[in-house]
Amino acid sequence: MARPQTIQIFLPAGDPRGMRVAEITTRIVRVIEVPRSQLADFLRMPEAQQVGVYFLIGELSEAGLPRAYIGQSGNVGTRLVQHNQGKDFWNRALVVISLTNSITQTHALFLEWFAIAEATTAGRYSLENGNTGSQPYTPAPLQADCHEIHETTATLLATLGQPIFEPLTGSPTYENGEGEKTTLFYCKGPAANGVGEYTSEGFVVHKGSTARIEIVASIKGTSQERFRQQLVIDGVLAPNGDNYVFTRDHLFASPSMAAIAVLGRSANGWLEWKTEQGQTLDGAKRQSVKVTG
Repeated sequence: MARPQTIQIFLPAGDPRGMRVAEITTRIVRVIEVPRSQLADFLRMPEAQQVGVYFLIGELSEAGLPRAYIGQSGNVGTRLVQHNQGKDFWNRALVVISLTNSITQTHALFLEWFAIAEATTAGRYSLENGNTGSQPYTPAPLQADCHEIHETTATLLATLGQPIFEPLTGSPTYENGEGEKTTLFYCKGPAANGVGEYTSEGFVVHKGSTARIEIVASIKGTSQERFRQQLVIDGVLAPNGDNYVFTRDHLFASPSMAAIAVLGRSANGWLEWKTEQGQTLDGAKRQSVKVTG
């Protein structure tokens, strides 16, 4: 359950777009956001020699999601140097360490595994890790520590603009904070039946929605075909008989991108997505906004 918290963000060079150090004042976890161009500055900090977990964040994938890689190391600075030489996609690293230097390699291995699993479930980022692997053996007391560290990490990452673990949407059967039920929209076509909702971040297609496998000739060889192919590569769409099925909730940057994914053709999502009563998304969300006063 969300609760009020005090978060401190320190700017070592006074630049809000440069390196940032975030911590919750009553916790021992610190997250250091390191622009790739300032990696040398981070390496001079004592935190660079610690055991920690790190998140590499970079350019958008073909599916329109920010790409991320999650790792751990007994010396995070050394590992980031290796990634600086071997991985091209990232432009920022977020490093999780302990103020008391109390994160052990056992903690780090479990935190890495758990973070990959939780980020995969959330579906906000396109992970470069591949499989989550098997859960490492971790004694129960250390697991309890890890869950607390992860909770703090999730809050700090979101505060720094990287909500990698936050669910895309709540259950549509629940009420939101304003006491209004979530409005669901539907997009239907040959071998396609999408269900989703319009959110403050874009359009979320719900897990279990189906999408057409075949694409129309007009989008073959275009960015729209590559976009759909990437959804398959990322595991968002999986073959299911005569169609694809969405394996998890997925956030699209726009309603039109969501409709293209479902229908396998060019589409205006503002008109393709409709309520159960047949009202378009445009009518429900854009035309209903009026200037008052």
